[in-house]
Amino acid sequence: MDIVSCNQVVKHFKRHTGQRLLWQHVSALFSLQRAERFYALNGVTFSIPKGSSLGICGHNGAGKSTLLNLIAGMGQPDKGTIEVRGRVAALLELGSGFHPDLTGAENFRLNSALLGFSRKQTAELFDTVVDFSGLADFINEPLRTYSSGMILRLAFATAINVAPDVLIVDEILAVGDDTFQEKCHQRIAELRRRGTTFVCVSHSAQMLLNLCDIGLWLDRGQVVLQGSMRDVVNAYHGRLAATVP
Repeated sequence: MDIVSCNQVVKHFKRHTGQRLLWQHVSALFSLQRAERFYALNGVTFSIPKGSSLGICGHNGAGKSTLLNLIAGMGQPDKGTIEVRGRVAALLELGSGFHPDLTGAENFRLNSALLGFSRKQTAELFDTVVDFSGLADFINEPLRTYSSGMILRLAFATAINVAPDVLIVDEILAVGDDTFQEKCHQRIAELRRRGTTFVCVSHSAQMLLNLCDIGLWLDRGQVVLQGSMRDVVNAYHGRLAATVP
């Protein structure tokens, strides 16, 4: 059974044309001309079987982060459908979903509530999250006082301990020290053995090969290739090597 299914997904945005005078904004608002659109995704179709892990590669602007945001439920496609079966935990932009004026503990409790956990379940998870993050001395401090590495620790510890069916990671593991990165990779491997589906975007070929079995290559919002992670990585990096002068 597929745990994630994307069928002919289209997502577009209006292009920003820079600063305008007031009359130009009013004119554009009532103009009959269609605003120029940028297609971040254009007819993307793929599926992920339950328990598999998908790695997505492509150059900057290929549509990778947009796709992850849609799978995570942080937006809706303009056309097509996305179906996700199960609880999703996402590590996207650093600190996304966290409020800087709330403490680390308060941010954890808020995120747990948004994922449907009861107060009792949240309380039972609290010590485990704090222990994994290593932030016991700072957990009651406002998030705005945290370094980027500390925010990563809290975000990752929260995401992996809410028993996600699908864990989404967008290059965020590049932040933080080597020791914590290794700790993250070990926990992801453990979750995979338990059957958690993992969706990852990374510019690191080795990370994709270590963590994923299915690969997806995006270019200009369209699927170039889908197959085994190794075949996709080899094809993508072969293309990059061929374009180097």
